[in-house]
Amino acid sequence: MAKTSISVDLGGTHVRVARISNGIIEKCIKEKCNSNGDENDVLQQICKLIDEVINDNVERIGIGVPSVVDHEKGIVYDVQNIPSWKEVHLKSFLENIYHLPVVVDNDVNCFALGEIVYGVGKNYKNVVGVTLGTGVGAGIICNGKIYRGTNTGAGEIGCLPYLDSDYEHYCSAQWMKKQGVEAENLSLRASQGDEKAIALWQEFGKHLGKLMQAILFTYDPDAIIIGGGIAAGFIYFMESMKKSMHEGFPYQHEADNVQIFISELPNCNLLGASEI
Repeated sequence: MAKTSISVDLGGTHVRVARISNGIIEKCIKEKCNSNGDENDVLQQICKLIDEVINDNVERIGIGVPSVVDHEKGIVYDVQNIPSWKEVHLKSFLENIYHLPVVVDNDVNCFALGEIVYGVGKNYKNVVGVTLGTGVGAGIICNGKIYRGTNTGAGEIGCLPYLDSDYEHYCSAQWMKKQGVEAENLSLRASQGDEKAIALWQEFGKHLGKLMQAILFTYDPDAIIIGGGIAAGFIYFMESMKKSMHEGFPYQHEADNVQIFISELPNCNLLGASEI
């Protein structure tokens, strides 16, 4: 019998909900998140979307959220870009409505799990999945399993100190904003040969290379998988990132052997949420 679940990918911008059976997305809907609503407004929006995709075959619900999570109790704390979600007992709320098992996890953990089950991380046991977007997040896979830490806070590499701030300020859209550009526009300009755009991507790659060093020092993975909106510019920052990663790093064998991939898996977070 097929294993069928509902997956929810909650973000401050959009909510996506899918019905997934054995890794195949049968139905998926996306809606702009009511992020400025109160706690119940967002909960009711999630339920409305679940109601549109659920059927009698569904056995469980998996949810990825951009926040710190009590994985065992399914309590969500301080969701990024949803101000009203300070402490939401999401697991118990949904289980009382749908009478199905509900599992809640950090969204980047879902990303990393999706990659090792369905994506480029299939052949690796120790993987760090990194998402580059509004911020920087990481999901840690150790011996094929998610490592969450005590508070599902493992992988908050964007908060590590770097230069005059932290990595998030130099390796995400926050850095792009300081340069007065957006990643999508910067990629377009670079594809047209704009020298300033190419130089900005190279500078971004230098900062990202130092983040790669931090990952090697702390986790020593087989593979690093990069996703998120900024990953689309990989061809423009790849060389400077790899050069920066090697410069000053004391363990060159480690730097030479780690595999670095760009995620090519559509709906990776949703697929990962079906496996948590």
